[in-house]
Amino acid sequence: MGEMGLRSRLQARFMGWRHNTPLPKLDEKDTAVIFQSWHEFDSSSSRWIQLSAKKSTAGLYSNQSAQDIPLALVTWNINGTDLAPDIRTSAIITHIRDMRPVMDVIFLQEVTRTTLSVLLAMPWVREQWYSSEADATSWGHQSISTMMLLSKSRFHGLKRTLERAALGAVWRVPFPSHFGRDALCCDIFLPICTPSECKKSVPGSHARIRLVNVHLDSLAIQPSYRPRQLSIIASYLRATGRGLVAGDFNPVLPEDDSIINENNLVDMWTELHPNDPGFTWGIDGKQAYPANRLDKVAKLGLKTHEIEVIPPGTCTYAYAAENRPEEREHKWSDHCGLKCSFGLGD
Repeated sequence: MGEMGLRSRLQARFMGWRHNTPLPKLDEKDTAVIFQSWHEFDSSSSRWIQLSAKKSTAGLYSNQSAQDIPLALVTWNINGTDLAPDIRTSAIITHIRDMRPVMDVIFLQEVTRTTLSVLLAMPWVREQWYSSEADATSWGHQSISTMMLLSKSRFHGLKRTLERAALGAVWRVPFPSHFGRDALCCDIFLPICTPSECKKSVPGSHARIRLVNVHLDSLAIQPSYRPRQLSIIASYLRATGRGLVAGDFNPVLPEDDSIINENNLVDMWTELHPNDPGFTWGIDGKQAYPANRLDKVAKLGLKTHEIEVIPPGTCTYAYAAENRPEEREHKWSDHCGLKCSFGLGD
């Protein structure tokens, strides 16, 4: 191992220790870990600020243990570079707001700087959610990226108590990519005892779950980096023994059909709907390519309760045609959303 490789590996281990975050032992070239911060909106300064470990919200209180309260997650590629991004993004988030059961975790892909500004300005997002992003600083020179939102009603900030779910570290893992993409990762902690049991300060009373939001490489470019990308992600899930990866997997080559199984992960959709193709892209038949299940959720050590494809609706936007404004309809995204609920394994 070269001096630079050793330095990178030691730095990754130190950062993992500093953030109390188990990290996998990877090859020299795959050791980069870029930690960032959770953010919440501060109404007094009217801006998103770094979440303090000393501050927490009321969170969700229940007389049940975490095993009895499934977590609800929705993932959506919002196609931020298409027409009317502000209107479409607002429509997607409004639809998510009205979902039942209410969502605890939101994964978004293909977020642009424009759509990020729209998201962070929405009152519901400001009031009800923690964000992995306060701006596009962590994206570097990328024009599109990923982001996570975690519900304040479910998570008790960074302060881990014996009776509340809490946030852990959040970080990015750059991986080999034709497009400079990365994996956005976080840990969450769920109490695994009832409030009456938790009063006894039971050791090890929280379960760590690792969540990974991805937009794997697009197109049928050879060599494909998607197998290596998912292999790296799977190693991060195995480092905790419990978690999931969700987002746009872009399976457009035959080899992509097996990479979930090859990494000993479980595809939530095929687990519950083995005879349903579950297409999430091209469902209207208007695309240049056949319909495909581009968006997936793959898990390790978790129990799947439900998973459902959410077709995009349509919205109207103003379009200038020969100097005469007219209203046109546009789908929220070329992707469907995918929502699931899950809990701790037996």
